[in-house]
Amino acid sequence: MSTPLLEVRDLAVDLHLGGRALRVVAGVDFEIRRGETFALLGESGCGKSMTALALMRLLPDVGAVAGGAVRLDGEDLMARPEALMRELRGRRMAMIFQEPMLSLNPVMTIGAQIGEVLTGHLGLSAKAAAARTVELLTAVGIADPLRRLDEYPFQLSGGMKQRVMIAMALAGEPELLIADEPTTALDVTIQAQVLDLLKRLQAERGMSLLLITHDLGVVANMAHHVAVMYAGQVVESGSCEQVLQRPRHPYTRLLLTALPEVTGPNQRLATIPGQVPPLDGGVAGCRFAPRCAWVRDDCRSLAPGWDGTLRQGVRCPHADGLAALPEAPRGAGASGQAAGSDVPLLRAVDVSVHFPIRAGLLRHEVGAVKAVDGVSLSIPAGRTLALVGESGCGKTTLGKAIVRLNTLTGGEISFAGGDWSGLRGEALRSRRNQVQIVFQDPYASLDPRMRVADILTEGMAALGVGRNASDRLARVDRLLDQVGLPAAARWRFPHEFSGGQRQRIAIARALAVEPRLIVCDEPTSALDVSVQAQILNLLKDLQDELGVAYLLISHNLSVVEYLAHEVAVMYLGRIVEQGEAKRVLKRPQHPYTQALLSAIPRVDATRQTQRVVLGGELPSPANPPEGCHFNPRCAFADRVCREAYPPPVQADEREVRCHHVVQAGGAYVAAPLRPRLPGEL
Repeated sequence: MSTPLLEVRDLAVDLHLGGRALRVVAGVDFEIRRGETFALLGESGCGKSMTALALMRLLPDVGAVAGGAVRLDGEDLMARPEALMRELRGRRMAMIFQEPMLSLNPVMTIGAQIGEVLTGHLGLSAKAAAARTVELLTAVGIADPLRRLDEYPFQLSGGMKQRVMIAMALAGEPELLIADEPTTALDVTIQAQVLDLLKRLQAERGMSLLLITHDLGVVANMAHHVAVMYAGQVVESGSCEQVLQRPRHPYTRLLLTALPEVTGPNQRLATIPGQVPPLDGGVAGCRFAPRCAWVRDDCRSLAPGWDGTLRQGVRCPHADGLAALPEAPRGAGASGQAAGSDVPLLRAVDVSVHFPIRAGLLRHEVGAVKAVDGVSLSIPAGRTLALVGESGCGKTTLGKAIVRLNTLTGGEISFAGGDWSGLRGEALRSRRNQVQIVFQDPYASLDPRMRVADILTEGMAALGVGRNASDRLARVDRLLDQVGLPAAARWRFPHEFSGGQRQRIAIARALAVEPRLIVCDEPTSALDVSVQAQILNLLKDLQDELGVAYLLISHNLSVVEYLAHEVAVMYLGRIVEQGEAKRVLKRPQHPYTQALLSAIPRVDATRQTQRVVLGGELPSPANPPEGCHFNPRCAFADRVCREAYPPPVQADEREVRCHHVVQAGGAYVAAPLRPRLPGEL
C-alpha cells in the first residue's frame, strides 16, 4: 500500500445558488494508496459526498470544480474530456451511491442494469453479460440469482438493492470503489453482511476503497486511514487507530464522546452545539470555533493552517495542548435513569396483526401476512421498552397497532388499567392524546405546506388541549423551548430545518397533546452522531421531567443499550427474547440475539464480540417456516427445532423461546450451543 492510486490536491467545489457561489469543498488534500480503505468522516453538510462526486466528475448542474487537481494513477482527471470520463467511470472508478432505490432505474430489470455496464465497458455479448451478471449476483450474496435477473428494484429488500448496487459497481472491475454511506439505515445484520462483502472483494481484487460515512463503528472496522471533514475542509487525518484512539482536533474528540457506547448508559451524552456553518464565503477564523468547547480568542480571527504531512496532520494550532484540558462540558440535565414504576401503563396480550392476501377476479382471500403473530409485552409508566430486530420482523406494525393505526386480528391491549384495543368512536377519540407516535422519517410525516405552529396546534385543537388559540400558541413556545428550538421557529416550514431539527419538531408534535406513552419509531435512524446525541439526551430529559414512557423501535443496538430499561427481540412477528436491557444485551441467550449483537461494529475493539454469521434472509411472514421460525438461519437447529415452536422459558431472569435453553437443578439455564454437524438433522 505504498503507491498512491488517487491523489487529490487543493480540491475546491462551488455550488451556484441564487446568484451566490457557496464553497462547499475548500482546499481538500488527501491520497489513497493501492489496496487501502480510506474513510472520509464527518457530519452531514461537511462536503463528503460533494468531494466524491467531484472525483467522479458527477457534480449537479449547479456545481463546478473551482480549483485543484485529481490524479488517478498519475493522470489528471480534471483535464479529461467528458467523453473519455464516461469510459473511465465504472471501469477504473466506480461508485456505490447512498440511496440505492433512487440510483437504480425503476423501469429496468436488475439483469438489464448490470448487463448495461458489462456490454458498455467490457464489450461482452448479451449472452456473456447475462452469465457474468449471475456470477456477480452470486458473489455479492444474492440467493437465486437467475430469478433476480428479471426482477425490478421494487421487488427487492433494502439490503438486496444495496448488494445489486455493489454488483453493478464491481461489474467493470474498478481499481477504486467509492462507497457513499453504503450501510445507512440498514439493519445491523445486513450492514455486517455488506461490510464483510466489501472486505472480501477488496482482498480478492486488490482494489482501493473510499468509504464515506458518519458511522464511527463502521470506520473502526473497515478503514486503514481516516480523514475527518468539517465545513468543506479536512481538519484531521491519520491512521484509523490514531484518529479514533488519540484524536487531536476538538471536532473529532466531540464526535467520539457523543457515541452512546463510549459514554455508557447512565451518563449524559456530550453534544456539539449549533450546526455546520453556512458556506457562503463569510467564514472568518476557524470554522469550528462557534461550536468548540476549547475555543480561544485567536480561533475566531485567524484561519488555522494545516499542521503535519499529507498522511497525518491536524488543522488546529492548539491541538497538542488539548490533551491536558478537561473534557468538554456535557451540559445541564439529568444523567440517571428515570425512576419509573413497576405497574404496567400499557399491556399487550397475545396481539396479532395479519394482512389478508387476495387473488383472483373476485379478490378472494388466499392467505395472510402474519406481520405480528401473538406478541405479549408490558411497559411501566416512565420506562422505556426497546423493540429490536431486522426490517420486516413486525416492529413498526406492532407500534402502529398500539397507537391504533393498525387493526388487531387477535389479542387485546390495555392502557392505564382500561381496555384500549376495544375503544371505538368518541371513546377512542377522547383518549387518543394518551398514546402518540414519532415516525421514522420526520420529513415525510410533517406536512410541507404547514408552518411549525400549525403542525403543533393541529393536534391540540383536534383533541381539545388548551383553552383557546392563544393558549395553544403559548404552549407552542413552551414546547419548542422544551425540545431545544427557538420560539421564532414556529413560523418556519419543515424544509427550512435540518434532519435533527425536524426530528425535534416531530417529538414536540407528539408531546403537544400531553401523552403518557410515545412510540418512537427509529428516532435516530440515519442521523449524524452529534445530532443523535442531542435527540437521545432530549428523550431522556423528557422522560425524567414528564414521566413519559417510550416504546423504542430501533435496529441501532448502541442506542437501545443507552436508552432502554427493557428489551424485546422480535423475529418474524414473534418475541424470541425479552428482559432487562443490561442482561439481554450483555448475556444474550437466543441465537438470533447473539447474532444481532455480534454484528454491531464497535469503535472500542475490546467490546467487539466474535462474529456470529447470520446467513440467508428473513423468511416471508406469509409463509413462515415450520417449528422455530429462526431454524432455517440458525447454526444450532436440530430436528426438534424444525418440528415444534419453542415454548417460553425463564433463563437468567428473562424470557426466551429456544429449545436449547434447558432446565437444570430446578432453574432454566442456557445450554451450551453447538453448531450441527454435516448430515445432522
